[in-house]
Amino acid sequence: MSSSDRPEYVQPNIANWTRANAEYTDTSAERAWAHEGITWGVFQAPESELNLLGDVNGLDVVELGCGTAYFSSWLARRGARAVGVDPTPAQLATARRLQAETGIEFPLVEAIGEDVPLPDSSFDLVLSEYGASLWADPYRWVPEAARLLRPGGRLVFLTNSTVSVLCTTMDGVGEQLVRPQFELGKWVWPDTKEVEFHLAHGDWIDLLHDNGFEVERLVELFAQPDSETHTYYKYVTAEWARKWPPEEAWAARKRG
Repeated sequence: MSSSDRPEYVQPNIANWTRANAEYTDTSAERAWAHEGITWGVFQAPESELNLLGDVNGLDVVELGCGTAYFSSWLARRGARAVGVDPTPAQLATARRLQAETGIEFPLVEAIGEDVPLPDSSFDLVLSEYGASLWADPYRWVPEAARLLRPGGRLVFLTNSTVSVLCTTMDGVGEQLVRPQFELGKWVWPDTKEVEFHLAHGDWIDLLHDNGFEVERLVELFAQPDSETHTYYKYVTAEWARKWPPEEAWAARKRG
């Protein structure tokens, strides 16, 4: 898909992630690539406790919206044949630099999660940790994930929890409902024009089922007792996240 054929929301998101890469992500990526364990989300919930992925050794894995590809690097170190897909050239440049520095190499593809130039039924696991799962239209990227997966393959993704989205204002996540649930869907931030997509649980379940998936797990993530508010992702405080889940992870398996 050429850049002119991409959905209109893609370019504002690329612009925002280009700025983020220069201001924060490029340096934080080094720490993430050096991290020994797999963690999920803002408060770094350990995969060793969540067990969302299981044993990835020998699996073909594609990460949709990989950013600087730190998650793919974690999987590659554990024996997965990883491929990172992202539309932001600056993020992929950071990933390539870190590949050269660490010697952890795997393919990186510049593409949107809604239209991936990779063959049908070529992966055992499709992954998105705050990638396509948040910044791509779910009614386009979930069918693409289904296309990429072999029968019996798994889709695992992390995004904002429904309750956190319903409590979010321009100042961050508060303790009151401020957004009607029936208005979930496409969300444009008025200051940056960044576009996000949010679905309620029932809509996620229907969408996954309609695309040939059976839901295996929905895991709501909380901050740990000793967690601190993130220095960059300050939109949700650790205090809030110890009371309510700021994030949710979904695991589903392709039928057949």
